[in-house]
Amino acid sequence: MYAMALSENAAPAFLFKTLSDPTRLRLLNLLACGETCVCELTDTLRVVQPKVSRHLAYLKRAGLVEAHRDGKWMHYRWAKHGDPLVRHVLAGLREWMARDDRMNGERRIRDKVCCRINGKGMKRTSNK
Repeated sequence: MYAMALSENAAPAFLFKTLSDPTRLRLLNLLACGETCVCELTDTLRVVQPKVSRHLAYLKRAGLVEAHRDGKWMHYRWAKHGDPLVRHVLAGLREWMARDDRMNGERRIRDKVCCRINGKGMKRTSNK
């Protein structure tokens, strides 16, 4: 993992650089609700899939998210981190997200966006 290969002094800088991007914060906010498919993230944030995937890859390199494949779909969730600094920063981030009106609004939008499985595979729908 890239983040683990950094020296001890560089690791906090990489963490904060990772968290300095608004799109990555928005993605972490949605992932705080639980495991989420990339299509739900793109539909909720109204951001194109390549951009979402690029930011998720950055979060994954930093050790902040984990991914698993379900057929052709990728699902992401917050990673459990062993580093006390990372755990402390992420706990504070979760608290801030829970109180922020914009972040709460995006989580409400996420609840209305869903992926439904039909007989031919995955069908993306929006229940707005």
